[in-house]
Amino acid sequence: MTEKKDLSAEKVSYPTLPELTFRGMFLGMLITIIFTASNVYLGLKVGLTFSSSIPAAIISMAILRFCKNSNILENNMVQTQASAAGTLSAIIFILPGLLMLGYWQGFPFWETLLLCACGGSMGVLFTIPLRRAMVVNSDLPYPEGRAAAEILKVGSQLRKEKESPSNEKKQKSSGMKDIINGTLISGIFSLLSNGFHVASAEVSHWISLGRTAATQLPMGFSMALLGAGYLIGIASGMSIFIGTLLSWGVLVPYLTSILPPEQGQTIAAFAQSVWASKVRFIGAGCIGTAAVWTLITLTKPVIDGIKMSIAAVKNNNSAKDKILHHTDIDMSPKSVILVLLTIIVGLFIAFYSFVSGFDLSLSVTLTYVIVGILVSMLMGFFVAAACGYMAGLIGTSASPISGIGILGIIVSSLVVLGLSEAFNVFNMPNGTMFATAFAIFITSVIVSIAAISNDNLQDLKTGQLVGATPWKQQVALIIGSIVGAFAIAPVLNLLYQAYGFTGALPRAGMDPSQALGAPQATLMTTIAQGIFSSTLDWNYILIGIVVGIIAIITDRLLKHFSKGKLSLPPLAVGMGIYLPPTLELPLVVGSIMGYFIHKKLKARAATRSPGHEEQDFESCNQRGVLFASGLIVGESLMGVLIALLIVISVTSGGSENPLALVNADFQTIADLIGSACFIGTILYFIRHIFKTQYTPDDSE
Repeated sequence: MTEKKDLSAEKVSYPTLPELTFRGMFLGMLITIIFTASNVYLGLKVGLTFSSSIPAAIISMAILRFCKNSNILENNMVQTQASAAGTLSAIIFILPGLLMLGYWQGFPFWETLLLCACGGSMGVLFTIPLRRAMVVNSDLPYPEGRAAAEILKVGSQLRKEKESPSNEKKQKSSGMKDIINGTLISGIFSLLSNGFHVASAEVSHWISLGRTAATQLPMGFSMALLGAGYLIGIASGMSIFIGTLLSWGVLVPYLTSILPPEQGQTIAAFAQSVWASKVRFIGAGCIGTAAVWTLITLTKPVIDGIKMSIAAVKNNNSAKDKILHHTDIDMSPKSVILVLLTIIVGLFIAFYSFVSGFDLSLSVTLTYVIVGILVSMLMGFFVAAACGYMAGLIGTSASPISGIGILGIIVSSLVVLGLSEAFNVFNMPNGTMFATAFAIFITSVIVSIAAISNDNLQDLKTGQLVGATPWKQQVALIIGSIVGAFAIAPVLNLLYQAYGFTGALPRAGMDPSQALGAPQATLMTTIAQGIFSSTLDWNYILIGIVVGIIAIITDRLLKHFSKGKLSLPPLAVGMGIYLPPTLELPLVVGSIMGYFIHKKLKARAATRSPGHEEQDFESCNQRGVLFASGLIVGESLMGVLIALLIVISVTSGGSENPLALVNADFQTIADLIGSACFIGTILYFIRHIFKTQYTPDDSE
């Protein structure tokens, strides 16, 4: 990670504007509840979720513009609070496992609420000491954070009085046009692909390499990921690409050549199952190894950040102003300790309620409770750093939370396994089921921490770019976590009673084919059961650890011999192995496109703007940033609209694809249309940036 100049001690002039307002918090609560319920519903029912941060910013600006004295910082607080809705719903990746296991018969409201609220709030606290290291003094791109900031800036500029010079007005108008152009292109394509289904969102060509060996040539056409790729940079993009090549160019072909397919299984289904059940564990092992290394490299800057926060509190207000500007003030250590103690009490209640349901002595029950809380907190800080870094690399939407969940369930299961053997729990009736369920319960807290920390640093990057106060954002996200937690248990119970889960139906006579698959929860439950039954194959995870170590060594060597010009982020390599390739390749294409565009822009600026090369380059690149932000916005907004239509359709007994205009016979044409739209967008993107005319200001 490249160190940049620490601006914490510099005085920066920002207008003093209201941030945490009652109307903003109330609006944020409404958006959080609605979006959380929608994300939980869609995530389990049709496998679709949406990022809520940017849609919340748009809704906030649209509503608060009618209120007197609304401003960019108030809108930023609304989107910060509401962003919890898009991330806290990640609890669906693990919690339904308790019903699949048969340990729960429903979702107890208070236990589920405390798990989500405490886990989410702890995720906020754990990212506080990481902010200076990973946001202020880091060159991580945070693509969605930058996009949200650009949206808020342009929206705020349009509200200003018409007192600016004409050339400044033209720049503002141009900036809004860039965002609108990107939004329209991305939104229309998302409607065509995910709504009407007349264009493919992805395409894969499956290749047979022998008797059973197979792989695929995949491509995804997500405009949002193309825009994010432009923002993340070439190092992260190429690292993801290397991980993808390793996954689908080496591991899948090799494993499919030595493993037998199931009777009647197609080449595509066989290769996909090998990747999902074998190769992804290699990716998880690589992610875990890289995450440990990331945490080690962050140790010094994190400690320095904590020292600065404590130093600020020890001084009086006037002295504190000399040390920290309002844009660099986190929640005070006293507030953090108070909130942390409240979280620990909440977790104690939740864990005690869960463990006391099994017939154990008081001392053993308390031991389980204390160990569960400790594992949640220690593992939680680890995943907070890992998820924050991954969000900084590729954005929140593409960050592999389920991969972190796999690491969480493995660690939790191993700890509970040792504890249960010590207390002879496996000799008790249903002892194995209890131990497995408790590991899932602990992992639920870890996943909540991972999801919120994944989102919080992205929000803090947005706040840094618009001049917000970090501690107020942290308070807003804690409120969002608590409010969102109230919506999760009722929605989960509603879905369970209406459809049931795979292997867990609430009533006799229900149609198993209509049950919710919840694939991530099924996978993590299977892993936990494999650990307690000693049937889990550890070889793939160990291979992933070796791959992670090789990636770390390669990254260090590249940085050393290139004097910091080249790098291979190990976490990005792990994500390349773990994530579906149709998600990764648009990121890779966007990063490569950005690299060559930047190279060409710098060469052109040196020729046409001698003495103003940097200003010329930044002027052109800013149009690219705004257009890329628009691509992210368009897909996010259309995702929300399509999601709401699906909810209405499914709940009324209709189709899961209510807008579909074609059937499966149209697939070939849809692939061609999707490919043409993606290539056309790339060409338009490049032309859009290079047609920028740069005119030096008089001040220059």
